[in-house]
Amino acid sequence: MVAAQVGLISSGYRFPSLSRFPSLSFPKTKPFVMAALSEDPIREWILSEGKATQITRISPVGGGCINRANRYDTDAGSFFVKTNRSIGPSMFEGEALGLGAMYETKSIRVPRPFKVGPLPTGGSYIIMEFIEFGRSRGDQSVLGRKLAEMHKAGKSKKGFGFDVDNTIGSTPQINTWTSDWVEFYAEHRLGYQLKLALDQYGDSLIYEKGEKLKKNLWRLFENVEIEPCLLHGDLWSGNISSDKDGEPVILDPACYYGHNEAEFGMSWCAGFGGAFYNAYFEVMPKQEGLEKRREVYLLYHYLNHYNLFGSGYRSSAMSIIDDYLRTFNL
Repeated sequence: MVAAQVGLISSGYRFPSLSRFPSLSFPKTKPFVMAALSEDPIREWILSEGKATQITRISPVGGGCINRANRYDTDAGSFFVKTNRSIGPSMFEGEALGLGAMYETKSIRVPRPFKVGPLPTGGSYIIMEFIEFGRSRGDQSVLGRKLAEMHKAGKSKKGFGFDVDNTIGSTPQINTWTSDWVEFYAEHRLGYQLKLALDQYGDSLIYEKGEKLKKNLWRLFENVEIEPCLLHGDLWSGNISSDKDGEPVILDPACYYGHNEAEFGMSWCAGFGGAFYNAYFEVMPKQEGLEKRREVYLLYHYLNHYNLFGSGYRSSAMSIIDDYLRTFNL
């Protein structure tokens, strides 16, 4: 999502070995109990489980419009902290679970999440690894290969979906486990966004045409075998960087298990080139019919941007729907 919180920035501080820090943890108590225990749960965690004895500096990190972000420098290294004063922990829990799932594939680098919890005055926070960024987005071919390795390693026996609902930008993303990909994508991706456009803007035209496309989505997937792959879910240029060694880093995910081709849905603002795709398809072979499905994966994100930012994205979404309806002679 183009306006999502970018998160981490370049810095001269080297992050210490991850082995010094505990695994990700979520609060097991209700928010009001947590507030009673600590007026500053971020500081409390850093100075206890984070192994620091002092916080030497807190500096703001720019780049996002949804959350506030800060870098905490300590005598045990640096941490990256995001806060949101109006949304409870569920949004950051979804992000943390996604980061954790990607981290466990041991493929592409992601910031390791450490702690999610409520703020005593309302809202929530997430503490994660601070990554020192390099000066570029890194090698496109390395990015393509490592992303494909993540898709190949991250599999689900539960079907398509995720263990929790999360957000795409600030839009809820429904991840109810579903055994059939076409059903999942039609209902929980396109269908949700179409209904949101109807409810928010009264846009019955895009809703009715989109519903017609939904019912015929199967035509794009005939004789295609689809295996659930772990997806970042919101892979645009602002969520892609590299560390100081030039290795690609991806962040701010909207993870779920889906068709690997859906990962390219934000390609219209991701800057993927030939080197990226060539390296990707060496690891994850291209499936027949990919080109005719490409636009339907862009559609989800155009609809989301329409719902988030207004009519400037409507024409792109409507054009895709109309093109498919013409192709299907509907």
